[in-house]
Amino acid sequence: MADTGQRGRRPAGAGRRAIIAWCFYDWANSAFPQTITTFVFATYFATEVAENPTLGASQWAWAVAVSGIVVALLGPPSGAIADVSGRRKPWIFGLTLLCVAACYVLWYVRPTTADVLLALIVFAVASVAFELATIFYNAMLPEITPWALIGRVSGWGWGLGYAGGLVCLLIILFGFVDTESPLFGLDKSEAEHVRVVGPIAAIWYALFALPLFLFTPDRRAKGIGPAQAVRDGLQMLVRSLRRIRAYANIARYLLARMIYTDGLNTLFAVGGIFAVEAFGLELEEVLKFGIVIAVTAGLGAAAFAWVDDWIGAKRTVLIALAGLIVIGAALLIVRTQLWFWILAPILGIFFGPAQAASRSLMARLAPPELRTEMFGLYAFSGKSTAFVGPFIYGVFTYGFGSSRAGMATVLVFLLIGAALLLTVREPRH
Repeated sequence: MADTGQRGRRPAGAGRRAIIAWCFYDWANSAFPQTITTFVFATYFATEVAENPTLGASQWAWAVAVSGIVVALLGPPSGAIADVSGRRKPWIFGLTLLCVAACYVLWYVRPTTADVLLALIVFAVASVAFELATIFYNAMLPEITPWALIGRVSGWGWGLGYAGGLVCLLIILFGFVDTESPLFGLDKSEAEHVRVVGPIAAIWYALFALPLFLFTPDRRAKGIGPAQAVRDGLQMLVRSLRRIRAYANIARYLLARMIYTDGLNTLFAVGGIFAVEAFGLELEEVLKFGIVIAVTAGLGAAAFAWVDDWIGAKRTVLIALAGLIVIGAALLIVRTQLWFWILAPILGIFFGPAQAASRSLMARLAPPELRTEMFGLYAFSGKSTAFVGPFIYGVFTYGFGSSRAGMATVLVFLLIGAALLLTVREPRH
């Protein structure tokens, strides 16, 4: 399965500058999940836009679910088409622009229930563009990185991403939220100091994505027209699905990842809202929570990057999932903010490794001629049932009137995914 001809040497045309530029795209796009999906805008929606926080948590989770379904449908064929046509960066560029534009439009979501539908639709569009761009971005990893360093580069990228999210959150906290005089004279009574996270995320994403397009090499175009690329790509995807038994090991991995990523996606989507609902945090405290998570998750991703190349990506993911399960269970039991602030940073340590090592494991498992298609299936595995986790969270939260009941379902996804991952064979280093 592995591209043995690439092991131990850097692919042609890729150097240190290209790898750093590739990692900086993680820094760039981190503004979206950190400030929009999980912490600031999600909390603003649930507490200021929706009718009440419990209903808002459910609506936000369902918007995540809908965007996940769209990504699941579009991801694999998009990856197959890109494998046929050759280039990845044009796809990344177009989808990045779409996400940037959608983020900017979130500025127009006012603190009124009249804007609930606008917020959910625009967020869903941004989320779809973000996830699809990530497919093509991830597929570049094994082509610019020596085989022996895939785990480290993937981990460094995730770590840099969390660092970018941290800096962005700090700017929002001290420049706009935790101050009597927000920058640019924004009106707090109209929640402009919070709504501004949309334009900030848009500018951040657009600006720091530039190094990828300027300095990281892309594959050569194969001279195939768009219509033929679509036909050939879809045919290749159908052939790959028909011979899935030949990729049984990859199929087992994708199934395991599908389940534990449901749990991770739910955590990311409603983590800030859960902190408000279960522990009574205010918006400023949720921002500080996001900053703490960004610090510990970034450190965890960077530190475990070495562990990935040392003991393997599979074991690294299993360690991360075990940590999330244990600390997550403790957070469901404790009731005071003191214990929340003790356990939350520890939980964050395991976020980064679970994501980064999952990406590096896919890079090692994927056949070189099918990498983007396989990363399309990788995205499919993360999104095909992505609606299930948030949907169940929303149902349990709404049904029991408590986000603790909803969050308890996340642990079940993590446990089942970890058990299935034990059956996957990882290629030897």
